[in-house]
Order: sequence, then C-alpha cells, then structure tokens
Amino acid sequence: MKKSSSAILGRFKRGGAMGIDLSLRRAYFDLLAKLGNPHLKLPPAVHVAGTNGKGSVCAFLRAAVEAAGYCAHVYTSPHLVSYNERIRVAGGLIEEDEFVEILLECEKLTEPGEVTCFEALTATAFAVFARHSADITIIETGLGGRLDATNVIPFPSATIITRLSFDHREYLGETMAEIAREKAGIMRAGIKCFTAPQPSAEAMIALQEAAGKTGALLVVGGKDWAVKQLSGEEFAFTGKQRALTLPMPALAGKHQLWNAGLAVSSLEALPLKMSEGALRMAMQTVEWPGRLQKLVSGRFVEKLPSGWELWLDGGHNDSAGEVLAEQMKEWRSQNSGEERPVFVVLGMLSTKRPQEFMKPMLPHIKEWRTVAIPGEPLCFTAEELAKSAQELGIENISPEESPKLAISALSRCKAVKARILVCGSLYLVGHCLRENSRS
Repeated sequence: MKKSSSAILGRFKRGGAMGIDLSLRRAYFDLLAKLGNPHLKLPPAVHVAGTNGKGSVCAFLRAAVEAAGYCAHVYTSPHLVSYNERIRVAGGLIEEDEFVEILLECEKLTEPGEVTCFEALTATAFAVFARHSADITIIETGLGGRLDATNVIPFPSATIITRLSFDHREYLGETMAEIAREKAGIMRAGIKCFTAPQPSAEAMIALQEAAGKTGALLVVGGKDWAVKQLSGEEFAFTGKQRALTLPMPALAGKHQLWNAGLAVSSLEALPLKMSEGALRMAMQTVEWPGRLQKLVSGRFVEKLPSGWELWLDGGHNDSAGEVLAEQMKEWRSQNSGEERPVFVVLGMLSTKRPQEFMKPMLPHIKEWRTVAIPGEPLCFTAEELAKSAQELGIENISPEESPKLAISALSRCKAVKARILVCGSLYLVGHCLRENSRS
C-alpha cells in the first residue's frame, strides 16, 4: 500500500503524548540537526505571529511576491482539507511524494513520542524549503511565538505581529500583556518588527517593552503606517517610504484593509523590488479560503433557495466575533432596504470560549443552529453549544446532528433571501469545504 503524508502524521499525533508542547525541546533541535539544520539554509524569511489575521497577512505577502514575478516558499497552519496546504514550495503545494519522503526520514530519525506532529511538520517544511530555491520564505507561527517550533530562524528579514486577542490562554496567558510577550518572542535585535494597531494599550506597551529589550525596530500600524478606505473601490496606504492608492482587497471584510496594509508595510524590509502595479495586482488576486469565503458552487450551494448565500469563516475568538458583527452591519447597509436575514451554523473546539465569540453577533443573527465538528473529538457537542448560547439569552437556537442537516434546516426558514454563515472553527470550515465539493 502506498504511504501517505496524512497516515505518517497520524502516527506522530498518536505517538506524541504531549500534543501541544511549547518548549523548543532538545529532541526537536536534534531532529533539525540530523536533517542538516535546514532552518539555517532558507531564503530570506518573514516570520508572522499574532492572534487574528496571520494567515491573511501571509496570503497578501505571497500575492505581492508572486505578482512582482518572484517565487515564495510559504508555511502556514492549520489546513482546511489537506496537510499539503500548509507547505507551499516555490509557488505550488508540496508534492506528496516529497512530503512522504521527508516525513519518513523524520520518523526514522526520532523515537515515537519524541517530537510532536507540529514539530515534524515544521521540520519537514524547513527541509523541503532548503532543497528548493525561492526568493523569499513566509513563515506563520503555529500558536505562540517565543517557544513556537517555527521560532528557530536566527536572522529573518522582517517579523510581523498581527492583531492580538485572547486565544489559547492555557498556553499563552490570561492577560493581553502576557499574550503580547509570548508573540513578541519572534522579535530579533536590529530587525524591523511590523505590528498591526492593537486593541489595547496593555498589548502595545508589552510589545514596545519587548522591542526595547531585544533591540528590535518596531514599526507600528496607525503611527508609522496607515490605511484608509477611499470612495469607490480603492484604499490609501501611507507609510514612511511610500504612499499608494490600491484596489480594495479581494478578501471580504473591512478588517482585511489593515491586514493588507501590514503586509505592504513589511515589504520595505525585504530584498525585493515591488512596483505599485504588482501591489495593485496582489490586492485583486489574493486568496485565503475559509476566511469570510462565499461559496458559489457545490452540493450545499445547489440546494439553497434561489437568491440565498452560503459563507464560511473559521474565526473563533472575541475579536473574530467582532469582525463578523462588523461584516453583518456592512451586509445590512448593502441590502438597500431589502430584508436579508443572517442565519448561523456554529461549531467550536472545546478549548474555545463560545460566549465571547457569539456575544458581538447577537443583534445581527435571526436563527442559530449548533453542531459538533465531525471528526474532532475535542469539540463542544451541539447541545453544549446551544446551552451556552441560551445562557446569553439566545432563544432562536437549536442543536443539529451535522452541518449538512443544519444548513438544510435553516434553508427552510421563511425568507425570500438570506445568508447562512458557517463559523466558529477552521476545522468545521474544512469539513464543509470537503462535503460541498463532493459529487
């Protein structure tokens, strides 16, 4: 039987009793050394940490690099459908044969349980990137920053910290200052660190203090660079080195303006020439599935009533709830007086705090359906999520056995036109993408 990358990674998952381990353990460094220290042989790197928007910023960076005619390696997480999505080699997804080859090598070089699944994936990404030429390497942290498996690159060309919020508190801390200090662990002396505007003074102060201790050069959104939506379909970017007028990003949501601006601002630190024309093309061609993604075809879409829309978003914390609430306000302003309710299908991992996510959206949702995430043992049951919602005062909510049945139930609600939003977890979004694409 032919070996598959998912089967090998499944063995790392089963063997790694610690699951998530933020310690940069000796065994991981030993594995990198046995692989020839590929993390020291990468093309110039951009290292991205934060809570919300990391993947989007990586997507904007990749779009800009490729629009300018350059080639990028990209490492992101999590995936939606296949592990291969996490590793883009010189512009394309990692080939399965090479993926299997390096994973088997990692398995041969370690004892069962010695490294986590994420450590094996990260080592594999570095190994394949070192084998192939590219102009730039874009690397997203997995969870934190300071002790993340990606944080072994000694001299990145730039570091980026996106908007911070509460998430993974059991690992990163219960205050914004603690979370900011963990994310700031990717900063390097003398290297520019580009940051998004932060939601709290506490977070920004912690980032400034970290930059002062490490000697990193902080470039702050809203102070050193800014974005502003203009009339029509354009926005203005203003930085210390250039001012640009660019098309509105192809990614939905006003929050993507700041993610786009963060990516554009960081380009000044990269050894690449980037024309305004390339940046304009990047804004129009950027793709990042599962983040306010509208499905336009597939089995779920085909069964919806005429005029209905199906949207997916993997957000799962308080900031993501606020972003979705803002999008719902935007939808309402676009309705031109037409009644177009929003219905939600919600599924979340049990490590999240559903009430914090739901609360900002309460005024904007007509009906809720809750589901367990198929194939994810560490998720809330549909009944647990419904109970949590009811404690917030939500009455128009009920549990369903599956996402498919939830979408079907909502599509029978009385509305000429409506939007159904599936949200709460990227794992739920991935499941829906797989099911929607099946014939």
